[in-house]
Amino acid sequence: MNFTLWLLLWFCGVTLGQEGLPQTEVTAETGSCFPDMCKFLKEFGAMKEKQETMKEKQEAMETRLKETEHQVLELKKKEASNIAFSAAAGGSGHIGPLSTQTLIYRRVITNVGNAYNQHTGIFAAPVPGIYYFTFFYHAGGSQVVSLALMKNNEVVVTAYDHKTSHDGADNGGNAAFLQLQQGDHVYMRMGANSHVWQDNHITTFSGVLLRPL
Repeated sequence: MNFTLWLLLWFCGVTLGQEGLPQTEVTAETGSCFPDMCKFLKEFGAMKEKQETMKEKQEAMETRLKETEHQVLELKKKEASNIAFSAAAGGSGHIGPLSTQTLIYRRVITNVGNAYNQHTGIFAAPVPGIYYFTFFYHAGGSQVVSLALMKNNEVVVTAYDHKTSHDGADNGGNAAFLQLQQGDHVYMRMGANSHVWQDNHITTFSGVLLRPL
């Protein structure tokens, strides 16, 4: 804009300077100078218009890029919100009585999001949110059952059954809503000197993300 203003002022100065010249000199000067000036102004205007067009295209591309980035983030967020798993203590016979240990559910029924590790028995929260966990067990009545749903190193809820001589079998479980941060661990811990029956269908551990935060 400053360059254009300077150019117009220069053009006016040339024009005013020619007012004091004889008519023949003005005509000769006009014939030699003004056509070049008009051509230059046209080229300058075309260049400025092209620059403005390129600027508009760049702004449009930046807008589309931002929209694409937003769509990608929304897709990633949606994908990350699909978290659910169910696993069973597969095998046969009973687990325990042993010392206190993490109960590993090796038979994966479903593991959307791959947040549950069937080798360690630990669910690691991939995103912050409200989660819902359940566990159920089957056990013989002649042994103690002691299970705890753990969040990191904290006991959340438990299930317990005493040893009896007249009870052939026990079934139980518990559930809890948990607010987790990314990376929090949730798992089942079996108490010392207790046991559960391992089976592909009856002793299970499940969790689902209800709402990301």
